[in-house]
Amino acid sequence: MKEIKNIVRSRAQESSSAVEKLYITMRHLFNRGFYKPMGVSGETLREALLSLRPEIYGTIAEEKVELSGLLYVIERLPVGIEECRFINLTSDEGYSKSHFKAIIPPKRRRNCYRIDDEQMNVEITRGRSDIYDILTHLTFIFIESHKIKDRVLIDESGEVTRDWQKLEQAVLSNKKLTLIDKEKAISHTANILARTFAEVLDIYDAFGTADKPDRFLHIIYWLGKLALEEVLGNNKRTITFSPILRERLGHHIHGEIWATNIKEVLRDNELLDRPIHIISANMHSVMNSVFATHVLKTKFKDKSDFFIYEEMSKSGAHDVRNKVEDFAKLHGMISLPDTSGTNIDVQIFDTAQIDWKKSAFPKAQLDDTKPVIIVMDYAFGEQAYETIDELLKPFQLTKENKIFLNVVSVSIMGKAGILQGGKGDIMIPSAHINEGTGDNYTFENELTAEMLEGNDIAVFAGPMVTVLGTSLQNKDLLKFFHDSTWGVIGLEMEGAYYQKAIQSASKIRKSINPDVKVRYAYYASDNPLETGSTLASGGLGTTGVKPTYLITIKILEQIFNVK
Repeated sequence: MKEIKNIVRSRAQESSSAVEKLYITMRHLFNRGFYKPMGVSGETLREALLSLRPEIYGTIAEEKVELSGLLYVIERLPVGIEECRFINLTSDEGYSKSHFKAIIPPKRRRNCYRIDDEQMNVEITRGRSDIYDILTHLTFIFIESHKIKDRVLIDESGEVTRDWQKLEQAVLSNKKLTLIDKEKAISHTANILARTFAEVLDIYDAFGTADKPDRFLHIIYWLGKLALEEVLGNNKRTITFSPILRERLGHHIHGEIWATNIKEVLRDNELLDRPIHIISANMHSVMNSVFATHVLKTKFKDKSDFFIYEEMSKSGAHDVRNKVEDFAKLHGMISLPDTSGTNIDVQIFDTAQIDWKKSAFPKAQLDDTKPVIIVMDYAFGEQAYETIDELLKPFQLTKENKIFLNVVSVSIMGKAGILQGGKGDIMIPSAHINEGTGDNYTFENELTAEMLEGNDIAVFAGPMVTVLGTSLQNKDLLKFFHDSTWGVIGLEMEGAYYQKAIQSASKIRKSINPDVKVRYAYYASDNPLETGSTLASGGLGTTGVKPTYLITIKILEQIFNVK
């Protein structure tokens, strides 16, 4: 009989198991209705996150407090959440009609409401991915808060270090600190965080806002204060899921309202019977690719198209952006800001109203049917399935009468993490692999690497993995996907969900053309396998402008039959 070898699990296997455990635990806690993140009920989540040690959360498993990861998370959570002991995840339950002012995090579009000193309500209207995202972020900041507590609590009677007393004094003074006071406070805070004075000083201003320049100190103090109260007074922080959220989740309520709004606008403008091309992109690249060079040719004389796009992408360029938008609205563009709660704005382009001589595509060759382009803003994770699934369904005019949409193509352009190459490079997927389940979707991509080569941007082609959340990835897991026979070139959060919806609509439900064309292309926002190149290291700046427009133009050339 063969001797059974001692099987040692690799870090990639441990990481994969931890992701699965996080996924299952979060669903269980959601069904339960509430849990205490730093109590027994939150233990599995904490252990799985500490076992996984995602790249985005840096030194989460070490004694020192992780600063870049904390900044990344704080930008995606509502201002003031660090002060709240009760966090309530809700559906859209009418708070927009109340006196409560919506707080929208700078890097995540979700409405949040500060109910009182202790409670923050966070609206979840974008599906389960939104819940996974916020729960992992909250688990991270609570773990970090207990590191602060461990560094400042001297004994069980509640005696704290002098550093903590000085930080408390600086925060509770509620006045703008002088440079000397600020540096004194940073010195004490650096001790608490087990970081150098220089490290804290380096990141300090990134946390600040115009009205709260010293917000960094405020965040560290309140995280530590609530952790101390949990230990000394047993006042545990609690996360709850509202009954309405639990009842509605998974029923495509917001997606159905969103898709019906679009179809009604198509009907009202007599566009329902035209060929339709759907593009998932941002709200500027298609509009600018078609109209910007004509509208701004005198302002940016003798400048390249990409120079114009870069200028328009700068934060102060409202005037030029508005000028292009106004022109687009006079030449066939209908703007549909979201009212459904999906946070996905839409633009509809009627190509019959475009004067091609006043566009960047004078050689466009369209037949008499004159297609319609629907541009939808980026979906978030599983929300991609909900929105596309609803959009591809027939438009129900009456109980007996429905109109099938003539969808010719679906094009997806987005940001993704790259596993070979660097920021700004382009990825052309040949298949999507769902990380959580191993489900995989192959397709014939109308875009190829050859089409995008020769523009001073590296282009990679191959399978891509759709992950449960970018904040749940580590190097070991990603190396396995890249180095093994999976041969994955990058990771993103929506591809498998888009393809699942397109395949079911075209191949099984027959609600759209079975030969619908699909196009997928992504540009790299980060390389999680390179230290200093993860999402926590900062944004793309203007690096993302050229690949964004290059991909958009190639998609439009195919739609407009430009040879």
